[in-house]
Amino acid sequence: MLLDPVSIGILSGVGIACGIAIYVMSKILPKESATLAKANSVAEHLPGMNCGACGKPGCFAYAQEVAKDANYIMDKPCMTLLQDEEAITEIEKVLGISLDTSGMSKMAIIHCQGDSPKLIDYEGIKTCKAAVQVAGGYKECPFGCLGLGDCAAVCPQDAISIDKEKNVAIVDPEKCIGCGLCVDECPQGLIELVPKKLPQYLACNYSPLKPIPGRDRCDTACIHCRKCVRACETDAVTWNKERNFPEFDLVNCTPAPESVAACPKNTLVEIGDKKSS
Repeated sequence: MLLDPVSIGILSGVGIACGIAIYVMSKILPKESATLAKANSVAEHLPGMNCGACGKPGCFAYAQEVAKDANYIMDKPCMTLLQDEEAITEIEKVLGISLDTSGMSKMAIIHCQGDSPKLIDYEGIKTCKAAVQVAGGYKECPFGCLGLGDCAAVCPQDAISIDKEKNVAIVDPEKCIGCGLCVDECPQGLIELVPKKLPQYLACNYSPLKPIPGRDRCDTACIHCRKCVRACETDAVTWNKERNFPEFDLVNCTPAPESVAACPKNTLVEIGDKKSS
């Protein structure tokens, strides 16, 4: 069907008007900001897991923070990203910086050795979050690892296993990338991220500031004697008066073998090539 000249004129006018409108809007609307463009470039080299371990809801939100401040990636590094040297190199080009990843790597440690006897044979839902609801757990120590594997279930690297004999979580430092997903999964608050070069840590979470009648510490629990601090020949070990626990220098990560040897309960554990509970 042929269109009459009037219809052709109307359609042509509409097309010209739309073209003019698009041109005008392209001049009026703001273009993509340099920060947003940089965020897009950073996001292209991120893992894309959107795991939230970095504290942000997703990888693009993390990329936005990095684009605004390049130091953000050093203060709060994406641990999965640190395993990809090629991606790190590309992000260095985008940000125009050089990243020293040697001091950024972290690993998870468990502040428990799992030596606490059982109070009861727990037959409920096989998760730590469920078990802790029953009188604070089924072990004599109310602060110990329940060993039901909530942390192991979320580990993307299979770096956490459960020692069936001691019923305690164990971290393989060779596999652990320090993503931190396990930290929030532990209802006992036993898991901490520390520098991967830290030579020793406290394998206990028993706090005398939170006594619970009828519950007791295990044979390898910290008795807060401070012998580790007194034996230390450097500032590698100090005493946290608020928590009443020994603390280690997480910046210099200085070895303190004399403190480890001085502990009467073998509660200070050296991080070696073997798995660390």
